[in-house]
Amino acid sequence: MTSGAILPKILRFTLPLMLSSILQLLFNAADIIVVGNFASENSLAAVGSTTALINLMTNLFLGLSTGANVLASHYMGAGDDDRVSKTVHTSILLSIISGLIMTVVGVIFADKLLALMDTPAEVIDLSALYLRIYFAGMIAMMIYNFGSSILRSKGDTKRPLYYLTFSGVINVVLNLIFVIFLKMDVAGVALATVISQCISAFLILRCLCKETDGFKLNLRKLAIDKQISLKILRIGIPAGFQGVVFSLSNVVIQSSINGFGAVVMAGSAAAASIEGFVWVSMNAFSQAAISFVSQNIGAGKYSRINRIAFTACACAAVTGLVLGNLAHIFGESLLGIYDPRPEIIPSGLTRLGLVCGFYFLCGLMDCSVGAIRGMGYAVAPTIVSLIGACGLRLLWIATIFQIPDYHTEFMLFLSYPLSWGITFLVHLLCFVFMRRKFPKDDAEQLTA
Repeated sequence: MTSGAILPKILRFTLPLMLSSILQLLFNAADIIVVGNFASENSLAAVGSTTALINLMTNLFLGLSTGANVLASHYMGAGDDDRVSKTVHTSILLSIISGLIMTVVGVIFADKLLALMDTPAEVIDLSALYLRIYFAGMIAMMIYNFGSSILRSKGDTKRPLYYLTFSGVINVVLNLIFVIFLKMDVAGVALATVISQCISAFLILRCLCKETDGFKLNLRKLAIDKQISLKILRIGIPAGFQGVVFSLSNVVIQSSINGFGAVVMAGSAAAASIEGFVWVSMNAFSQAAISFVSQNIGAGKYSRINRIAFTACACAAVTGLVLGNLAHIFGESLLGIYDPRPEIIPSGLTRLGLVCGFYFLCGLMDCSVGAIRGMGYAVAPTIVSLIGACGLRLLWIATIFQIPDYHTEFMLFLSYPLSWGITFLVHLLCFVFMRRKFPKDDAEQLTA
């Protein structure tokens, strides 16, 4: 990451990560497809209505994995194996604690949280059942995400791809068995997800235990290093809080979608699943920006920061333009895969047109944030995102969307591209300002 041409290395880093994320979404899409075609009438709406809530609850703790990534990348770039090891052991224990907290909260408060989102009466029981089973697997989910984040910090995105592929295939097979043959409905989909998450967590732990350098994990040495944990929290909590704020705005939007009824909910859920493939493809470049910038700063290669940020943003924008417009063009056929009912198509196409058509703006926004986080700054992008993307969406829903003539699906989803574009411009200004705090030349050139 710290020498040679940047674009080929970013592509080698992101392609396995992109494939991992796409595979994960394919397996999640299999959940929705199986539910939409073989489960009860309201099952797709029930599963789709939980997505924003799940993201809201998980993003805070997943933000800590970003802190672990930045810290491990920095120490690796500096050649400090001892601190890399402390980061690994602290991170894995934090993942277990995070998963346990979410399991308790999700299982106990599922009904109340769904009621706060105005989930329709006809789907709330199914949604609550899905949530409780899903959150029972939170410890495994956190272990996999923290573990794969640690591997990403050393440039290893291939092994997480292999593990995810294996566990995902099992997830799909179990979906078919539980839903089609055992008639378990949404409970079967959730149970299949939990089992596959446990398998991926086991594989990632096994991988780390077999490492030979500072990344080697010894389960007997799991401990919270105070200094390391504070640094992870300093970077991870703002990153997680930003994810929470984004998810909070999405929860508000989901609540507004719920007000249009189960058919619109199903169409939106199918469209959101399609959008996910575009987003994770762009987001891989944001993860690259974090790891590459952090490692180069640790190694004193300051001259590469701007080129890394520009390359990551350009790649994300091109990916968003190509994949986003393809998703919109073939939207009707893609939506039909999720749910054969023709009445859900118009709602799904409305969302795809506004979200996927302008998704490149989201890619630019995320990559600029990744570069800023790679430099070690976490609070500023959180504040910008809080006021920009999320604040604007909430303001839009509270004002423009409440006008009777504008109380439509189109005006609701229009809040996404508007907030992305404005927030990206502010993040870009922040990057330029923060970059000035680092030297223009590399450390060895300054010493010489």
